Amino acid sequence: MTLDAVVVGSGPNGLAAAVTLARAGLDVVVLEEQSTVGGGSRTVDLGLSEGIVHDLCSAVHPMAWSSPFMRAIGIPERIELLTPEASFAHPLDGGRAAIAWHDLDRTVHELGPAGGNWWRQVIGALGPDAVATLLEAPSRRLSSIPAVARAAARLTLAPPTDPAAAALISGVAAHAIAPLHDPTAVGTAVLLAGLAHRGAGWPVPRGGSQAIVDALVTDLIAHGGRIATDHPVRNPADLPPARSTLFATAPSSVTHALGVDLPPADATRLLSHPYGPGAAAKVDLVVRGPVPWTDPRIGHAVTVHLGGGRGDLARAERVIAAGRHPSAPYVMFADPTVVDPGRRRGDLRPIWTYAHVPVDSTRDPLPMVLAQIERFAPGFRDTVVAAHAVPAARLSAHDSALSGGDIAGGTLTLRRLLAGPLWGRAPYRVGVDGVYLCSASEPPGPGVHGMAGYRAARLALREQWGLADPLSAS
Repeated sequence: MTLDAVVVGSGPNGLAAAVTLARAGLDVVVLEEQSTVGGGSRTVDLGLSEGIVHDLCSAVHPMAWSSPFMRAIGIPERIELLTPEASFAHPLDGGRAAIAWHDLDRTVHELGPAGGNWWRQVIGALGPDAVATLLEAPSRRLSSIPAVARAAARLTLAPPTDPAAAALISGVAAHAIAPLHDPTAVGTAVLLAGLAHRGAGWPVPRGGSQAIVDALVTDLIAHGGRIATDHPVRNPADLPPARSTLFATAPSSVTHALGVDLPPADATRLLSHPYGPGAAAKVDLVVRGPVPWTDPRIGHAVTVHLGGGRGDLARAERVIAAGRHPSAPYVMFADPTVVDPGRRRGDLRPIWTYAHVPVDSTRDPLPMVLAQIERFAPGFRDTVVAAHAVPAARLSAHDSALSGGDIAGGTLTLRRLLAGPLWGRAPYRVGVDGVYLCSASEPPGPGVHGMAGYRAARLALREQWGLADPLSAS
């Protein structure tokens, strides 16, 4: 029996592709190599403390709530959205911190005349549509380019001279795991900082990221889709016959799964898809009581960027780009219980962190993460009850798409973000009729938004069945 469609991988992009195909009336099966569904958006019990669960990869979701796909199927209405008073915070040495409040005016006021004026003129000037349409189709993105380009140019050519504002925007730019002057880091800063003051800001779903996955799975099953877990796809024999196959996986997985059917030139390019040079190493903690930040205002933010001032962050990211470990790496920190107290058990709470390291790093990240937190929250070590650390080289054990710990789907370049790994072809096509790549390696890139899966599925519907988009999300 030949299926209509098979989707390999059950992360947000894979589920988005499957939902789109199922809503068009197709018979869809999702194949997942792990025993649970969700890829990097799972929330799991790591066994650190009874009743405490941790987000396995993604924890905070500014793009999920601005995603046209997520909006089209009503995900923001199905999930209880929890918006912190502060979208993110950035502590500095000496006890001071810069805060990106959800309220733009409050952010500008607290940054002061120099930093506040810069923040309003560059970040505050971005309208909600200018940010959201960056996730949509290339034709729709054109309308947002002037405003975004102006903000990116201003950030590149005239970064803020105020130390607090400079640190605040640099902490966001560092999400790209690239030198801060790199165009992709600048674009990341503009996109994410703009979302901080729009809509839901930088929210978390009640109960954890699994809520997003569960809502997508519910929608898929309601429209007749099916999911098979514990089903890795490593060679052609692992794939059931289907009219169309979509891979929400690392590019190399397509080559292994298709074997000789893939044109040699495309196979070579997919196999050599570059990763790094930066990656993430994960540390999950259980702590007792609130974090003892030197600046109590930081406690209003779920997300905290640790690493010091702009100069400190720039040096650390340059060292990583050169393939070395910085002495004080950039650390992303999240405490979801700031807005979701139901995730506490008594006075115990889960803490989520990433440390930036070179790709394929085998170094234990726990000491470096604890040192950076202690730097801005003296006494933090004394609150730690349990810890679970995963070096970058081992992240792929729970999600094979995270090659070497690269959580961005490969090296971020403008060409890749616009055209994908096979930039000589149109995005999502891999050189075999009916086969598409729809992971974070394809446009619009990393993030929990589902847009790569949605757009690849929409392309498959048009090319293989002559069917229209059942959602018309962009």
